[in-house]
Amino acid sequence: MNTQHLISWSIGLTLIGFVSSLPAQDLSKLRGTVVIDGSSTVAPISTEAAIMFSEISPNVSVPVGVSGTGGGFKRFTKGETDISNASRPIKWREFQQCKENQVEFIEIPVAYDGLTIITSRENDFVNTLTVDQLKQIFREDTKAEKWSDIDAAWPDQEIKIFAPGTDSGTFDYFKEVMVGKEQTTIRGDMSVSEDDNHIVTGVANTKNAIGFLGAAYYFENTDKLKCVKIVNPSGVAVEPTPESIESGQYAPFSRPLFIYVNRKSARRPEVKVFVEHYLRNAAEMAEAVGYVGLPDGIYEVANKCFKQGVTGTHFWSAEGEKIKGALIDIYTPKNSVR
Repeated sequence: MNTQHLISWSIGLTLIGFVSSLPAQDLSKLRGTVVIDGSSTVAPISTEAAIMFSEISPNVSVPVGVSGTGGGFKRFTKGETDISNASRPIKWREFQQCKENQVEFIEIPVAYDGLTIITSRENDFVNTLTVDQLKQIFREDTKAEKWSDIDAAWPDQEIKIFAPGTDSGTFDYFKEVMVGKEQTTIRGDMSVSEDDNHIVTGVANTKNAIGFLGAAYYFENTDKLKCVKIVNPSGVAVEPTPESIESGQYAPFSRPLFIYVNRKSARRPEVKVFVEHYLRNAAEMAEAVGYVGLPDGIYEVANKCFKQGVTGTHFWSAEGEKIKGALIDIYTPKNSVR
């Protein structure tokens, strides 16, 4: 898919509306750089935001790095970047590092993603997996060496695994589902990479491989990859689609994606206008690159948080307890912990 052309076609009217709402001469006079780093999963959305923004403010540079969610937060907590892409909420220790370094931030959800389990299209035996079967494959304490260890009817062939690197928010999210707080970890003999295209290539070219990545990378490579249906808590086998991700039927692998904005950076005109541009177009950009836009109500709260400078995270209590639940219930200004 030519993402840039698809974006231009699908949200041209949105862009025109945005441009007409602001003085063109002021936008053309903007100068500076908006530094973004972090999640490779969120990068396609932020990259398209940067491409669109260059059309209306060509003198502002918006480089988008892909060091992974954890790698991005390492820089963000030191004040080295303006915006951090994240495929999971900020961790408690990262939040504390921000405090120690006096980095205040505004937390903004931008889309939904469905973490997708993939195999080669040549794999003709794995079509559906339960979470327990995934644990057999991916956990160190239960790791299966061959496909026949999962199902006796499957080939007596070694399982090859390709996965995101440990700095990736996708890896963190998957690990939380697979391990939680149990005294084990994800197996250590996987082929890992921060580059999702490496995972695509590895799985596509290896008949007995399995891997996982964000839905957008699967949607862009359906000619090379097959997705595996996952049995949700209701006992229904579901594949990731925009509809199943938004509805929550694709469980437990539906998740929100974020950008984190340094509050000090947001005072600079080029950063402020870029983030406003991002929020105006987030839903359309997300859908154009294979993710799912959020409900309008969440974008309205995000706009309010940004305009009012509401800092802090909505996913941790003041005592350091993780907050769980539906995004629409968690993400409210009153729940922000600074």
